[in-house]
Amino acid sequence: MWKQRFHHTWNLIRFILRRDRVRIPIWLVSITLITVMTATSFTGLYATDQDRQAIAETMKNPAMTAMVGKGYGLENYTEGPMMAHQMLLFTAIVVAIMSILLVTRHTRTDEEEGRVELIRSLPVGRLATLSATIIVMVGTYLLLTVLIGFSLYSLGIESMDLNGSLLYGAALGATGIFFTSITVFFAQLSSNARGTIGFSFIVLGLAYLLRAIGDVGNESLSWASPLGWILGTEVYVNNYWWPIILTIGIAFLIAIIALFLYAVRDLGSGFIATKPGRVHASKTLMSPLGLAFRLQRTGIIAWAIGMFILGVSYGSVLGDLESFFSSNEMMAQMLTPAEGYTLTEQFITMLMAVISMLCTIPPIIFLLKIKGEEKRGHLENILSRAISRTRLLGSYFVLSLVSGALMLFLAIIGLWVAADAVMEAPIPLQSFLKAGLVYLPAIWVMIGLGVLTYGMRPRFTGLTWLLLGYSFFVVYLGRMLQLPEWMETLSPYGYIPQVPVEEIHFWTLAALTVLASILIFFGFTGFKRRDIVE
Repeated sequence: MWKQRFHHTWNLIRFILRRDRVRIPIWLVSITLITVMTATSFTGLYATDQDRQAIAETMKNPAMTAMVGKGYGLENYTEGPMMAHQMLLFTAIVVAIMSILLVTRHTRTDEEEGRVELIRSLPVGRLATLSATIIVMVGTYLLLTVLIGFSLYSLGIESMDLNGSLLYGAALGATGIFFTSITVFFAQLSSNARGTIGFSFIVLGLAYLLRAIGDVGNESLSWASPLGWILGTEVYVNNYWWPIILTIGIAFLIAIIALFLYAVRDLGSGFIATKPGRVHASKTLMSPLGLAFRLQRTGIIAWAIGMFILGVSYGSVLGDLESFFSSNEMMAQMLTPAEGYTLTEQFITMLMAVISMLCTIPPIIFLLKIKGEEKRGHLENILSRAISRTRLLGSYFVLSLVSGALMLFLAIIGLWVAADAVMEAPIPLQSFLKAGLVYLPAIWVMIGLGVLTYGMRPRFTGLTWLLLGYSFFVVYLGRMLQLPEWMETLSPYGYIPQVPVEEIHFWTLAALTVLASILIFFGFTGFKRRDIVE
């Protein structure tokens, strides 16, 4: 009987691999290349022991610990420990996002679009579709483990031995497997793809937050986070394999529970019941903007809370920075404060760049929701009424524009509230607002690119995410890796002045605003002219 439930699983594995023959290789190659490039750059950036120990002292400050994790091997900060400390957590988050997106695509999205129902009408086992997805993802992460491990070992760096390199790859693979199980589990609880992605990202956000708080203060909280387990491997220092076994073991249990839930639930339903709607629609649903907001109301609220908490988590460590800088001779030599500004204010400029890019994620999600509605055939029904295409796309655009400003504002307020509570000489709210809101034109450019790609060629909306990922890499890691300055000019965030250390160049911000307007104009023009997907 159980054998029949998995009937034709192998054929479905081949089907999934055929559908993702481009997506999966792009993810694997991108993650591997970034990892190898970063490891290679460390050997040139910090050639002497003095240079490496100087950066080790930098990484001891609480803000850096909260961002990248607790450091191991700081007393002998060679290329291996440096690579694991500064890049493992960041790369693990990227792998987790990869899992959430790919698994949702083959579970809830396929159910919503009727593909699973079509497959289940054939002589296919009840658990074949879900088990095929899990097997493909596990195989993908085993391949990622091997690629990362042997690629790092092949560099021939003395402190990157084979055992540590394979453990580095296994840490990323285990992260992917864990979030595969998490996403599969929420695909059974939620009744739609939006809820599956939302719940999974909440788990990822909580995992990062718990780890950040635990690494700075209470270490037991770090072990309540799967990201804390991964960092507990102490790659290239002590090389503990047992956290990998723990992560995969818990992922296996979650996957078994998800398979059981999938076996007993009705197709298209979820264990978290959808709240029944009103008998008569409210006035807000009588407009495209009201409908767009209603469809994404839960996501907007969740992201808003998340951005505020993000700001609070970063602001809570600002109170220790000044004393850390002033008591550390090596740091005093490395970071000479700009005239009239404290080192904490200089550090805030980097925080604002990171926060602004994170705050760009939700508005792009809210904007591109219209693409999913089009694929499901919902736009045809709306456009058959007295609703113009400009008004329809404009509703999602306005929602994206307002939410982008809201997310950034809430993150800044959270940062200021926490910093005001822990700093002896608090920085005024006005300074935080200037340093953060100056990034709005860059966010508008990203929204404009989303409008342009959706309006002209919906299949190219992934370029928006690609540019955002590139921006994070060159702006956040570019200074640490000493990348060429021209690379920052390819990102809208590279043109934003670092307020308050730098003066605001209004012409630059105006140029970014004009560029965003041009992108938006051509996006709306293209949407009015192209065919709607049937």
